[in-house]
Amino acid sequence: MLPIEHAAKICYMIIAVIGVPVNLVAIVILSRGKCGLSTCTTRYLVAMAVADLLVVITEVILYRINGYYFPRCFLDITPVCRVRYLLSRVAMDCSVWFTVTFTFDRFVAICWQKLKTKYCTGRTAAVVLATSCILLSSKNIPFYFTFQPWVIIDNVPWYCYNIPAYFTEPGWVGFDWFDTVLTPLLPFSIILLLNALTVKHILVASRVRKRLRGESKGENGSDPEMESRRKSVILLFTISGSFILLWLVYVIYFLYYSIAGINPDDFKDFLSIFPQVGSILQNLSCCTNTFIYGVTQSKFREQLKSAVKYPLTSIIQLINKQNN
Repeated sequence: MLPIEHAAKICYMIIAVIGVPVNLVAIVILSRGKCGLSTCTTRYLVAMAVADLLVVITEVILYRINGYYFPRCFLDITPVCRVRYLLSRVAMDCSVWFTVTFTFDRFVAICWQKLKTKYCTGRTAAVVLATSCILLSSKNIPFYFTFQPWVIIDNVPWYCYNIPAYFTEPGWVGFDWFDTVLTPLLPFSIILLLNALTVKHILVASRVRKRLRGESKGENGSDPEMESRRKSVILLFTISGSFILLWLVYVIYFLYYSIAGINPDDFKDFLSIFPQVGSILQNLSCCTNTFIYGVTQSKFREQLKSAVKYPLTSIIQLINKQNN
């Protein structure tokens, strides 16, 4: 096994060990609705955590780790392998696009006050998330037909290998471009645009509010509205910024093999590292949001501390009750 594959094996195991519990913790804490977040924001963050958890399960555990530690098991039979890959693609797309829908929701909440009361609601969030999930699931169905068996043993097809036509025939090449434009090139563009517009709006609004409050003349005073926006922007920018940084290598890798017209399976030497590193980083993005909540949201930290203390407190109370 090559050094990069050894490193990848360790990285995927770390991602699995961290990704499952942190996303479960985020789902439980956010679902309780005690983090001081609006209903629509909570639903977006819970949906993102669920999608991230599914990515860790389908992509990291059932595909990557299974391939390293349990070669040629039931999951590697070609029809099962196809379904497994399809589910991982749906989960990955949902993880990415839920980040986009969350970014748009925060953009509306900060920049479009008149639309905020109608759009930034729990019901709208549920409709947007459900619609996104259905459309993304439908979009990924063709992936089931992009694989052929690697080998047939006792009339049983094993493993999934890209059909050669996927990288040469115009129809499949177009689908590959459409897929990667949809995830993550278009999300990249949308998130960057929305964040830029949000920053511009905040800077303009800040100047206006300071002028109205007299702070431009040297008077000081707290502004609850701007403080609320500041916290919202910190959460928004850390989540979207983390997404962009961790997906950047994959985007560069796709653009390279698409523009150069090279089959990624033919990459050698240094180039073979790119798909491995890109995959590790994009899967790592499914573990970061919980840490971001902990750093940026004080009430989330309080809920997390309470969740950690609860088992110990319960044990102490049980012991005291038995002693009495």
